[in-house]
Amino acid sequence: MKINYNWDNKSYNKYIDYLKKISDTKTRDFNVRIFNTNYEVLGIKTPILRMIAKDISKTNIDQFFELCGNTYFEEVMIEGLVISYIKDENKFLNYLNKFMYKIDSWALSDTLVSSYKIFKKGDFSSYAFGLILDSREYFVRVGYIILLNYYIDDDHISDILSICQKESSYYYVNMAISWLIQACFIKYRENVLDLLKSKKLSAFVQNKAISKIRESLKVSEEDKELVKQYVI
Repeated sequence: MKINYNWDNKSYNKYIDYLKKISDTKTRDFNVRIFNTNYEVLGIKTPILRMIAKDISKTNIDQFFELCGNTYFEEVMIEGLVISYIKDENKFLNYLNKFMYKIDSWALSDTLVSSYKIFKKGDFSSYAFGLILDSREYFVRVGYIILLNYYIDDDHISDILSICQKESSYYYVNMAISWLIQACFIKYRENVLDLLKSKKLSAFVQNKAISKIRESLKVSEEDKELVKQYVI
């Protein structure tokens, strides 16, 4: 599809028609089973969505964002991917904060956060910690996934393991915390062992984190046996 620089209702509708045209039933059926989203799924593979987002990023994105809807999963995903091309930190956060309300699944949160390389160029950890203190499931998950992707380092490990102790009733938040603890174990084994020994995590997170540690190819067989004793 040839994308014009400027956007209006006509060009946006044409863009949505194009997404429908390139969708396929097999991809749709697979994605519906695993995405757990309230959006209608068209069925377009992620690499294709990334290519479309890259093309859109070269157009007038302010006009594009004004027109973005929330009917289709792929429509929302592309909007989030276009945000990844914004280089100005303030503008990036402005659009991301607005977009956060559209995130309703792990597939959106995790794919998009991994695309936001701007997080590598500055310290956005306070932004991530702020999201974790929110009450909305996917705001919180995004916060943990930001920490997982960009901030497991000497400057942040203590704060990360501390906030992992914050209890949540959300399944996808607890899964993110467990995944984060496993990733921390790879780089900060002793710190995580101390946390597991203290048993300050919720039972679900403690046990799921241990399970993920034991599944990791980067953990020795000895450590896989060691952490079993901390199952609650």
